[in-house]
Amino acid sequence: MSDKTKLAPRQIDELLCILKARFEKNMGRHKSAEWSKVQARLVANAGRLWSVNKMEETGGEPDVIGPATKTGEYVFCDCSAESPKGRRSLCYDREALDARKEHNRRTAQSKWRRPWASRY
Repeated sequence: MSDKTKLAPRQIDELLCILKARFEKNMGRHKSAEWSKVQARLVANAGRLWSVNKMEETGGEPDVIGPATKTGEYVFCDCSAESPKGRRSLCYDREALDARKEHNRRTAQSKWRRPWASRY
């Protein structure tokens, strides 16, 4: 795993503290899950920990949404009440992006006038 996708020990501790508090506050989402097992699985996989951290950094509220699957994995989902501000204008579908009235490719090119604006 590259250094860009590794979290510092302090970041890991902070994230786990946030996740534990959210986990305990919302037990209805994962009645049969135990935090110690969830934490152990997260800490064992730096890539997944990094992904959950990115959800948190961008204004989301990642939380476990159900019991472990047959493989023993836990499913995390962004449980924020509304889409985080930094993720509202994302569009992964080229046809839908071109059809947008606001934030479409032509608007972006005229607004920003940067070479990367035309590369989708």
